[in-house]
Amino acid sequence: MNATEDELIARGTAMLERAGVESPGADARVLFEHAARSSARGIERSAVGLFERRARREPLAYIVGSCSFRGLALMVDRRVLVPTEHRTGALVEAALDQAAGAQLHEVGTGSGAVALAVKNERPDLEVSASDISPSAVEVARENARRLGLDVEISEADGLPPGDFDLVLANLPYTDTDQTTQRLPPEEARFQPGVALWAGEDSLALIRNLISQAPPGTLLALEHAPHHASEMRRILREARTLLDARGDERVTLGRAP
Repeated sequence: MNATEDELIARGTAMLERAGVESPGADARVLFEHAARSSARGIERSAVGLFERRARREPLAYIVGSCSFRGLALMVDRRVLVPTEHRTGALVEAALDQAAGAQLHEVGTGSGAVALAVKNERPDLEVSASDISPSAVEVARENARRLGLDVEISEADGLPPGDFDLVLANLPYTDTDQTTQRLPPEEARFQPGVALWAGEDSLALIRNLISQAPPGTLLALEHAPHHASEMRRILREARTLLDARGDERVTLGRAP
């Protein structure tokens, strides 16, 4: 006898709970609904297969092919980091008080989440973005096309030439040995290393970007909470913004 919807979701919830997934019930329901919409081989078989993938800690967004970020439906896959709104939403907030017509550039855009959210919420701003990864640029451009948002996205290593009023970046800030912070399996096992690992020094890529910026350039940089005091020391006129969970997450200041 085929399992009912409630029985399948309960089975999935139990599987994900045993695997240590943070929100097993909510994830099981999303996966069941995805199976119900897309399955061509039977909902039960498809749903169980999706539960098994999530139980191996594959990110939910990769399994269903999309995620929500500040109200935008973004396409995501293994070419890009899954944007985390409770952290990276603070980077968007840092951009929203810029004067009309200001030119903003995001370095390391990945899926395009930050740049596209800024343009969506402040269409009067001139927003561009870049990434070192050609495959990430493909994803970001497709998201911009789907959303109908006018954000120029280019391939670049670091900060491209330009006269920017604000430079935004969420660069990798975890050292490869994870000595100061441990990443969850969803990130460490599945998400692209170029978007995660900073090398032996967790602030190396952030420092390099600061050194590329012309003196006085206004920067908004995401970082780990334990980096906040160092970021305020490096930048001039610096202040740190809290993320949705109250952690010191984004420092806004000027390049020395």
